[in-house]
Amino acid sequence: MDSVEVNQLTKRYGDLAAADHISFSVRDGEIFGFLGPNGAGKTTTINLLTGLARPTSGSARIAGFDCATEIKKAQPVMGIVPDESNLYEEMDGLENLSFCAALYGIGKEEREKKAGELLRQFGLAEAGKKPFGAYSKGMKRKLTIAAAIIHDPKILFLDEPTTGIDVASARQIRELIRTLNRKGTTIFLTTHYIEEAERLCNRVAFIVGGTIVRIGQLDELMREVQQENVVQLAFANGGAELEPALRESFPHVVVEASGTDAIRLRSALPLNLTPLMRFFEQKGVTVYEARIMRPSLEEVFVKITGIALEKMKQEKEGKGKQ
Repeated sequence: MDSVEVNQLTKRYGDLAAADHISFSVRDGEIFGFLGPNGAGKTTTINLLTGLARPTSGSARIAGFDCATEIKKAQPVMGIVPDESNLYEEMDGLENLSFCAALYGIGKEEREKKAGELLRQFGLAEAGKKPFGAYSKGMKRKLTIAAAIIHDPKILFLDEPTTGIDVASARQIRELIRTLNRKGTTIFLTTHYIEEAERLCNRVAFIVGGTIVRIGQLDELMREVQQENVVQLAFANGGAELEPALRESFPHVVVEASGTDAIRLRSALPLNLTPLMRFFEQKGVTVYEARIMRPSLEEVFVKITGIALEKMKQEKEGKGKQ
C-alpha cells in the first residue's frame, strides 16, 4: 500500500514551474529520498504535500486523503519537520513539545508524559528546561523532530534534516530516522547530501529544475549506470607484482594497481573469481579479500542528471539556499 500518491503535480509561480508534472508514490514503511540540488523543487513538493501550498494542477494524496481538499483529515497522520524550525524561541523544550501535543488534542497528563519521554530519547533531558532559543543548531533540529512525532504520525516529512549542523548531531539524527523507520514510520526525506540518501533510503527520486528525472531502488539505479564489472583484490604477500602475468593470462581484463598490495580488475564481461583465485594460488600469492566494486550514488546522480559534483559540494558547504 502507498502512503503517498502523487500524480502530475504542478506548481507554477508565473513562468517558473517549481514542480512540473511530477508523479511518484511512497510505500508504507519505507524511507523515500527526494534528492536534488538547492532550488530543484524539493521544498515546494513538501509544501504541496503538507498543505502549505496549493497546486496549480495535478493531485496528491496522503493516506488516501487529497492534499488540496482534505488536508485537515490528513494532518493527524503526518509529522512535518521543515527546513527551518517552527518552534517557539522563548519556550523551553518541554513547553514546546507539550504545546505541539495539545494541538493534536492530547490530554495534559499524557502530553507531559510523552514530552518527557521524547526529551530523554533524543538526549535533551538536561536541556528540557532551557529556552529553545538557547539551543545549538543540532539540538534545535532534534527537538523539531521530536515535536513532529509527538502524536505518533504514520508518515514523517523531513526537509533537509541535517543541513547546517555539526557532524555528531547529523549522525545522531540519521540514527533517530532509522529508529523511527524500524518502528514502522514511513519517511519522506529531502536532501542534497548524496551520501545521506545512500545511507538512509530504500528508494530515491532525482529531481532537477522541478522535474523528476529518475526514480528507483538504489541497487537498481547503480546497476543501470554500471558499464563494467569491477573487482578489487587485496594480497597478503605482494601479488601486485604479478600484473604483467595477469594481463597475459586474462586478456579481456584491465588491470590497475591499487596500492602496494592490491589491484583492481575491470572487464565488460562478468568476472569469474574461480580462475583468478587459481591463478594466484599457483603463483604462491594469498588473496585475503576480493571485493566487487559498485558505483557510488554520487556517480549515479552525475550520470543520470548531468549535474557536476562540484555544484553539489558547494551547496553542501551552504552556498545557495532553496
